[in-house]
Amino acid sequence: ECETIRAWDVDPNRVEMLDQAATRARINVRDVLGGFVVHGQARVQPAKLVRGLAAAVERLGVPIYEQTTVTATAKGCVTTNRGTVRAETIIRATEGFTAGIPGEERTWLALNSAQIVTEPLSPELWRAIGWEGHELLGSAAHAYCYAQRTREGRITMGGRGVPYRYGSRTDVNGQTQQATIDQLHQILTTLLPQTAGCRIEHAWCGVLGVPRDWCTTVGLDPTTRIGWAGGYVGLGVSSSNLSGRTLADLILGQDTELTRLPWVNRKVRRWEPEPFRWLGVHSMYQLYHLADRREAAGLSHTSKLAALADAITGH
Repeated sequence: ECETIRAWDVDPNRVEMLDQAATRARINVRDVLGGFVVHGQARVQPAKLVRGLAAAVERLGVPIYEQTTVTATAKGCVTTNRGTVRAETIIRATEGFTAGIPGEERTWLALNSAQIVTEPLSPELWRAIGWEGHELLGSAAHAYCYAQRTREGRITMGGRGVPYRYGSRTDVNGQTQQATIDQLHQILTTLLPQTAGCRIEHAWCGVLGVPRDWCTTVGLDPTTRIGWAGGYVGLGVSSSNLSGRTLADLILGQDTELTRLPWVNRKVRRWEPEPFRWLGVHSMYQLYHLADRREAAGLSHTSKLAALADAITGH
């Protein structure tokens, strides 16, 4: 994984391998053998980012209408539960909620992503864990997870939990299934057994938009003037910025470096109907969990079960 990131990074020297002692000195993860760190990174609070962007565009005179459900889209108009909106150009940027729009049920799959957050940890517990650099912690497992130490001295742990609801159904107001909370809590205490007695104070979830080939797209139909951007598969904080700039060029009819990128107007086949979607996604994650257990037990190479999971879903 480290070499893969180095191959993609503009400056491969930003990626540094860590031995067991150096990794444990940063974060005292149970049974850690080594790791790597990517320097020059930053973290953002995505909710604050979205609110800030909304405030910025409203200052420019752009109205934002919320609490409005789209029931149909067609050339030049969007039908909602509160009336019809007419516009020359329409952009569908609904990400994981796309499957709820009539006609788009199989365009992008709604994949669940959830987080839990602990109570504030004591200074003694932080001394046992380390994590003084507030690094963003990620696991390279097939069923990966991610965590961070917050400013308030809590730990947030995120992952897929129960990955998919039948029929691409979405959560209600971010409510999280208990099975997901339990699974993330188990991951947290496995990686950091020092937290075994810590209380989980909150949990929330949302959905990611997942195309059939797990690759993001952006485009604009010149005939209908209906455009789209998304299928970010969890990387939307950075990708959505590039999508927005690309859509601006497409809407204005400009031929630019952005509009010539290979993800523009790329056609992706639709997801299979149910129950095949549900079976495929849940089979994939079951195989990933099995592969992780086999590798944790001492398998010296990547389990073939993980490759089978990738083949099933095109991951």
